[in-house]
Amino acid sequence: MASRRVEENRVAYRRYKEDVKRDGKPFYPYAMFHDTVMSLVVVCVIVGLAFVWHYTSLLGPTLAAKADPGTTSFVPRPDWYFYFLFYLLRIFKWPNSVILGTVGIPTILLILALVIPFIDVRRERRLIRRPIAIVGAVLVALSMGVLTYKGATAKEPLGAELLADVPNWVKTEKLPAAALPGAKLFATSGCLNCHTYNGAGGSQLGAPDLSAEGSKNKGIAFQIAHLKCPSCVNKGSPMPSFASLGPTRLHQLAVFLEASKGTH
Repeated sequence: MASRRVEENRVAYRRYKEDVKRDGKPFYPYAMFHDTVMSLVVVCVIVGLAFVWHYTSLLGPTLAAKADPGTTSFVPRPDWYFYFLFYLLRIFKWPNSVILGTVGIPTILLILALVIPFIDVRRERRLIRRPIAIVGAVLVALSMGVLTYKGATAKEPLGAELLADVPNWVKTEKLPAAALPGAKLFATSGCLNCHTYNGAGGSQLGAPDLSAEGSKNKGIAFQIAHLKCPSCVNKGSPMPSFASLGPTRLHQLAVFLEASKGTH
């Protein structure tokens, strides 16, 4: 069986060489030369646009406004071509199934795409004779398109919306007045993107609920040190540093966390 397939491939290759000699030109060096020239043209266009952008204002300013490292209202979003993975994180929740959604499924699809040419070696290329391949390709493209759209239009909790929960926190936790600035900062600093507090927020990467953080009696100094450098206090912690908030706001957050003793 294998020798028969090898012989068929040899016959097909000889036929291809005869067709090229009679009707056309071989891939090397003609088509390869054309591809090389076009690649050079594309690179030159990109370099030219980079020079125009850098030395003129035709394509926009070289530098925009400086980023504020202490912002409490910025909501990070991925580039558009990662929106489908971004939305998968909303479907597959941490920690039970997030690996399946973000690594497992895309990897399986990529492996299938790489293996299909070696499995399907038929010479038939007409679309009507390849229903499984066409349906599979359409479903993959459609699913990625839908996930990209859903990721692009996904709504993030805004600071103003989360601030509406603060009065409820004060009531249920019986927070003192000194903890109110920290509570508002907690609601608008992105803490609830990973942590939960009295039912608000969403647990990501195993982030704990902080509703009763103060009952652990860790102290203001510990909370500030942890907010400045989480991985220094807890080795391997994936939590980012909030040192850019500054000493005053870090102290407010620490006071709020220490005042959170749980619902009464």
